[in-house]
Amino acid sequence: MKISELSQRTGVSKETIHHYIHVGLLRKPRKTKENVANYSESYLERIRIIKKLRDDYFLPLPVIKDLIKKQKTHSRSEKHAFQFLSEYFRPVDRLLSDAVIGTENFQKATGLSKKWLAKMESWGIIKADKRTGDPVYSYDDVAIGKLLVDLERIGLGPQNGFDPEALRPAADLFRKLVQKDVRRFMRLLGQGTISEESLREKGDQAREIMCLFFYHIYRKFVLEEYSNYFKSERRLE
Repeated sequence: MKISELSQRTGVSKETIHHYIHVGLLRKPRKTKENVANYSESYLERIRIIKKLRDDYFLPLPVIKDLIKKQKTHSRSEKHAFQFLSEYFRPVDRLLSDAVIGTENFQKATGLSKKWLAKMESWGIIKADKRTGDPVYSYDDVAIGKLLVDLERIGLGPQNGFDPEALRPAADLFRKLVQKDVRRFMRLLGQGTISEESLREKGDQAREIMCLFFYHIYRKFVLEEYSNYFKSERRLE
């Protein structure tokens, strides 16, 4: 494709594309004529990655160049991790995303069917705030809805033999752990003479630390079991 088409499909100006080539973020394109360059489909994906890292993480070009260089040596598992983490852990989205108001808008935002949304709500996995009339879904509810759709997309849906109700016991377990831990942590933070404002500030910090802790410890255990599964399968062959 010509640079004009590449610019149109990526939303990045011709001048910026030329700059990316100049600084080594993109390789020089193959020239079909003296003043005509041909850009393959691979340029689309590379520019989209650069744009995502610039827009979502505000990374400078030298850092992006280093990340792209390292990505070439990453395993398939690491590339999939980058794909999903860059989609669901965008700092700007977390800070600026508004709540989604209304069931229909939630379904549009996530792709989750009405049937499965009703089930997830009955199991407490998705829980809208309904105090103001129309249901209001948080950023986390939207992320969970999208992830459920992604599970089905990769082959973990009812038609593939996976019963989503298997998620219900995990949600119930997490809820019990959280209820106990939040109360315990807040009691510890509130010991001594501390103002409500300070308690809220410490509580906010503790909340985010614990969310990240449980995300990483769960991910660590999943990666270990994932590795063990393939090792055991190979031994059986």
